[in-house]
Amino acid sequence: MSRTSAIHGKKIAIIGGGPGGLTLARLLQQSGAQVSVYERDQSRDARVQGSALDLHEDSGLAALEAAGLTEAFWANHRPDLDNLRLTDAYGEVLHDHPRQVSGPGQRPEIERGPLRDLLLDSLRPGTVQWDCKLESSALQGEQVLLRFANGQTAVADIAIGCDGANSRLRELVTSIRPQYVGVSLVEGLVPAAKQAIPELWDLLGGSALIALGGERTIGMGTKPDGSVLFYAGLKTDDPAARQNIEEAIGPDQRVIWFHANFKGWSDLWEPLFREAVSMVWRPLLVCPMDQHWTPKPNVTLIGDAAHVMPPYAGEGVNMAMLDALVLSKFLLSEDTPGDAIAAFEAEMFSRMRSMTADTMVNTEMFYASDACERVVALFRSFGGREAVPPAGKA
Repeated sequence: MSRTSAIHGKKIAIIGGGPGGLTLARLLQQSGAQVSVYERDQSRDARVQGSALDLHEDSGLAALEAAGLTEAFWANHRPDLDNLRLTDAYGEVLHDHPRQVSGPGQRPEIERGPLRDLLLDSLRPGTVQWDCKLESSALQGEQVLLRFANGQTAVADIAIGCDGANSRLRELVTSIRPQYVGVSLVEGLVPAAKQAIPELWDLLGGSALIALGGERTIGMGTKPDGSVLFYAGLKTDDPAARQNIEEAIGPDQRVIWFHANFKGWSDLWEPLFREAVSMVWRPLLVCPMDQHWTPKPNVTLIGDAAHVMPPYAGEGVNMAMLDALVLSKFLLSEDTPGDAIAAFEAEMFSRMRSMTADTMVNTEMFYASDACERVVALFRSFGGREAVPPAGKA
């Protein structure tokens, strides 16, 4: 690492141990940086990770290549996730879409858990500080003071927020807040799905599926342990929809919720709600596509903390990892942290402006009254290359 590098001799705090934050930590540690990652989870095994991710050649995969983790990625990817099926609300198959999993434009899949593990294993021991949920932060001269919910504090020369849509570090950077887009997802997990939901298992075909209709979606995907993770999406501003599903304490109540909120949908989907072991409400948020703020000399944001958006362009994790790659390059090449952050944010704002616009167009399409026709036409127009992911993939 050059002695004129922006990070020479600096203590760097990364808030959040998701793919973006861990990728950034790996890239900086390769050049000898002093990096600590503060993660709210109590341990690396504290919770089950979500749906599989498709990494793109010029973003997620490029970041892993720069991090020297390409071989580890291919050892852990999911070659079986090679098809996406589109159906209507009655389960009628509208289109089977082959994914591009190799060659130019490839988008191979990997589970979130293995991706996180390979990134964690690439870091120096002790890099990640667990059970550190950021509660507040403040500028303290040329440093940043971090206060965590467990009572701990830390001081850093550079702080980078990778802590998601509800980032607490964002408060130190801008007053702009993400806004609700009018669509929410209910996430559920069905264990031993082949036995629990045999008809839907057969329809799913061992890969992934999106059902569309009536301003609603259901996205399903298989996991290596034989479970099915699903996301039921609905266009709603009714707070009762959230309250009712969160208060549904038994299978019958969840099925009642499904019929009340997915009117006109086939009973075929009932078993998802009856057999799910967990149900979580996830409102979808977006940052303004033209957002901008004055760069801070020692604080910045990447990934969802900087530019959260709905999952209907399949770019969430890829943009977070590309942010990590771009920011690391500027931190290693510019003379001061302020110069590096200003250059990174200018690139990031420019890149995300069109990405956010495209995502919102896709979001409207998935929840339109004629979604079946429009989404199928979009996928067919891209031939063998996937344009947008199943509901819930980010």
